[in-house]
Amino acid sequence: MDLNFVVCIKQVPASMEDIELTEDGEIDDEYLDYDINDWDNYALEAAVQLKEEFGGKVTLITVGPEEYEETIRMCFAKNADEAIRVYDEKIEGSDTYSKAKIIADVMGDLDPDLIFTGLQSTGEGHAQLGVALAELLDLPHASLVTSLDFDPETSKATVNRELEGGLEEKMEIETPAVLAIQTGINEPRYASVMGIRKARDKEIKLYSMDDLDLDESEIGGEGSLTRVEKLYEPPVGEMAEIFEGSPDETSEKLAETLDKLGLV
Repeated sequence: MDLNFVVCIKQVPASMEDIELTEDGEIDDEYLDYDINDWDNYALEAAVQLKEEFGGKVTLITVGPEEYEETIRMCFAKNADEAIRVYDEKIEGSDTYSKAKIIADVMGDLDPDLIFTGLQSTGEGHAQLGVALAELLDLPHASLVTSLDFDPETSKATVNRELEGGLEEKMEIETPAVLAIQTGINEPRYASVMGIRKARDKEIKLYSMDDLDLDESEIGGEGSLTRVEKLYEPPVGEMAEIFEGSPDETSEKLAETLDKLGLV
C-alpha cells in the first residue's frame, strides 16, 4: 500500500522576542533567523512516524520564497521525502485563506491519505489553514489533535482533540482527512548530521502561477479576505493602583474608584 502523508509547513522567525518593527509598521527582518513553525514541526513528526510504521512517503508543501528551502531541507533531514514550494510574485499579499486555495490546488495531484497542518503559526496564530483546507477539499477534519491512531486497512483514524477546561474529545474520522496538530502530541526529532548531508541533494519542486488552476483574482491581496494594515507595539498604559488596608477599607476605595470612572 503506497501511502502519502502530506504536511503543510511554514518558515517563521526562530524567536518572536527578537522582532523589531520599522517606522512603516513592518517586521524588520535584517537580523532575524528563521526556522520551521513550531506546530508544523509536531505535524511533521506525526507524519514521519506513520510513514515509518506503515511505509509510504511524506510530502511537504509550503508557500513562500526561495529562503524557505533551508527549512525544507531540514525537514528532509528529519525523514521527509518530497517537497513542493509554491511561489510567484502574484502570491504576495495572500492571507491564510488565499494560501489555503493555493495548497488545495496543488493537493489535487497528490492523492494524500492524511493531510497534516500545525494548529497555528507562531507569527500570526490564526489557526485557519487546517479548517480552510478541509472545506476547500471537501474532506473531514479535526483540529487541536493531541493523539493519533491510524489504520490504513480501514482508512480510518482515531484522534483525541483538546477542548476547553482540560477536556478531550475522542473521535473516529474517515480518511483522507485534514488534521491540525497541537504541540505535545509527540517529541519532534532532531536532524542528524548524515540526514542534513543527504538533504542537500534532494529535489524541491517549484510551482508558479502557471502550474496552478487558479485565477490571479483568487490569490494575493485581491483574493484574500483579510489584510494586515500595520503592526505596532501595544501602548504602555498607566501603572495599576494597589489598594492597601483591611477588606472593608479596600472595598470602599474600589467602590469610590469605580464611581469616579462611571462604571457603577
